[in-house]
Amino acid sequence: MGMVLGLLALLVIGFGAYVRLAPSDPARWHVSPTPAAQPDCTVQQGEGDARATCLLPAAPAEALAKLDAIATATPRTTRLAGSPEEGRITWITRSALWGFPDYTTAEAAPDATGTRLTLHARLRLGRSDMGVNAARLRDWLPRL
Repeated sequence: MGMVLGLLALLVIGFGAYVRLAPSDPARWHVSPTPAAQPDCTVQQGEGDARATCLLPAAPAEALAKLDAIATATPRTTRLAGSPEEGRITWITRSALWGFPDYTTAEAAPDATGTRLTLHARLRLGRSDMGVNAARLRDWLPRL
């Protein structure tokens, strides 16, 4: 019985270490997001991901700089790659308990009316995020 509990504890610790320590490859996650169907700043939720496309009056670098400040002020969120000057940024947001990584990529490009900001938030592990990625986008977008 003690050996079984010991093995179970080792499995749980090993899984937790993998979730927190597995490297995040920018080449895989820092890619151009596909725009949402409607550019009306409405978050479109999928199974494990969320998308939004917004038209903003600010310049692309200015819009991304403001979004970067909002994102990095979010608990457990760090920048993986990119910059406002590059026109694309990807952040990692980890869940509180296990540290599951979710990736959010934002890309800003000039548009006839200002800037087209495209966001894509998605999970790395599992199939469903229980709406967490969509909630994050719904939290960030109004603050722009």
